[in-house]
Amino acid sequence: MSENRLRRVAEQIKKDIGGIINYEIKDPRVANLTSVTDVSVSKDLRYASVYISIYGTEHEKEETLQTLERASGFIRSEIGRRIRLRYTPEINFRLDNSIEYGAHIENVIKSLKKERGEDVEGEEELIENKEESEEPGANGNEHNDREE
Repeated sequence: MSENRLRRVAEQIKKDIGGIINYEIKDPRVANLTSVTDVSVSKDLRYASVYISIYGTEHEKEETLQTLERASGFIRSEIGRRIRLRYTPEINFRLDNSIEYGAHIENVIKSLKKERGEDVEGEEELIENKEESEEPGANGNEHNDREE
């Protein structure tokens, strides 16, 4: 099966599962800030690994993941109704900590810069000023091709 089709099916499953989690599962054990970060499907489209990012305590993450695993039959049936496939994939939920890890790395970098005495806030201003100066006509050297 073509990689393009696998990618399209995975994206559609990601979109649909995100909607199902946010709007159709009414279980209070599912954390409010739960999002689907990625979906990978097997080449025969029989299995789908769904990566979930959950914002909350470790207990809330564990409870949300268990609740989603219990609801995987419902979610699978909804996917089967929404997407026309020969086989509806078996869904396996996995916790994705990449967003939290990225935030942690950013905090570590900021703390290291503070220890060195570097201006963390000033760096953001420099980036904004650089972007403004790169816009056409921002430095006054705009070329006008029209003759008046």
